[in-house]
Amino acid sequence: MRARIYQPAKTAMSSGQGKTKIWVLEFAPKSARSVDPLMGWTSSSDTQSQVRLRFDSKEAAVAYAKDHGIDADVHAPNKRKPNIRARGYAENFAVDRRSAWTH
Repeated sequence: MRARIYQPAKTAMSSGQGKTKIWVLEFAPKSARSVDPLMGWTSSSDTQSQVRLRFDSKEAAVAYAKDHGIDADVHAPNKRKPNIRARGYAENFAVDRRSAWTH
């Protein structure tokens, strides 16, 4: 079995960091998906591609894969640099601004 271990990125719809601290073990599909000609649904005979295991740490995910004989690729997350301004959100409305208010 082939799998990948990764840490999911934050969703594009929110600025929060929820569900990004876990590690996920996801199995690679063994067979291609087929399209039903009548309804247009996609299906596959591979049920392992539906399984996503969640772990608290990368080491736990790697240990699980090793114990169960799963050949796993570990993908390091791309961390985003935090955008911290000196005076925060209140800087937008400061009365002592030295530059023009552009928005």
